[in-house]
Amino acid sequence: MAGSSLGTIFKLVTFGESHGDCIGGIIEGLPPNQKINLLAIQNELNKRKPGQSEISSSRKESDKVELLSGIFDGYSTGTPIGFIIRNKDVKSGDYSHLKNTFRPSHADLTYQKKYGIRDHRGGGRSSARETACRVVAGAIAKQVLNQIGISFITYVDQIGDLQLKKVITVTKEEIEKNSCRCPDKELAAEMEELILNVKSKGDTIGGCIQGIINGVPIGLGEPVFDKLNAELGKAMLSINAVKGFEIGSGFKAASMKGSEHNDLINQDFTTKSNNSGGIQGGISNGMPICFRVAFKPVATLMQNQKSVTKDGKEQILEGKGRHDPCVVPRAVPIVEAMAAIVILDLYLRQKAISI
Repeated sequence: MAGSSLGTIFKLVTFGESHGDCIGGIIEGLPPNQKINLLAIQNELNKRKPGQSEISSSRKESDKVELLSGIFDGYSTGTPIGFIIRNKDVKSGDYSHLKNTFRPSHADLTYQKKYGIRDHRGGGRSSARETACRVVAGAIAKQVLNQIGISFITYVDQIGDLQLKKVITVTKEEIEKNSCRCPDKELAAEMEELILNVKSKGDTIGGCIQGIINGVPIGLGEPVFDKLNAELGKAMLSINAVKGFEIGSGFKAASMKGSEHNDLINQDFTTKSNNSGGIQGGISNGMPICFRVAFKPVATLMQNQKSVTKDGKEQILEGKGRHDPCVVPRAVPIVEAMAAIVILDLYLRQKAISI
């Protein structure tokens, strides 16, 4: 079946299920002789893995990546990079009650109807476990992009109704100082309290992640169908639980006048404002690329819910298993990884047409 790959030149193909032996991927298109820090890849995976705190899933996975090919003596060889991450802490029995019953707002029903078969253990391929593979590819992409001056800042700016009032300039160290990955210390404490309160009731809650990409040169993006904003949007909307994506002024633009929204151009070709979010006409304009990603509440609740079986019979679905009460903090490295994959792919595509 199609749908398990992303990218044109820098391309990621992923495989595996939540409770299979392993998950993994193949990365194509990475130029040779790129220095690759294996520890940096693992550090990114450590940010995403479950069991980090009280506000995440209790599943315990080391998420140790095993690189099988494409890297020799710390440098890329230009050949496909193969890797796997073994699943260790699987408790498939926790999902036996889902064999013939569909969870509300989950992928159970749609996978069953589409394929006529599904792996009910942890959601199988529809599980967010698959996103660890994206983090590996993104960590590699970021190392290449950092060498040409492109960097990423990504953080939680909203949980439920608690929201940062504006985009702020922060460091990665500040973001990692709390379990919510929100750079505002006081707001982060409120967010954590909210998540724990929701968790105590067997419920879940959503939120938003702010992404900022600095140092992107003018010219990335391939109009008309592969615009930079379109590629970023597709990448973000492919992440589990994502329900919305906006760039620059986003949905606020709908209530603005053109005289308010236009980014006036300075003599050095920067702009006085950045309502465009660093992208105009689908092409990067040299300003910081600013975007937000909205996540819904996790669909699996620790509450009983009404549902139906494969035969369409009503049934009460018991809430059990190991799940995040809020997926947003753990999604920060996933969002950043997807942004890096898109930027590197479009950077290489731009280099390919340069004479």
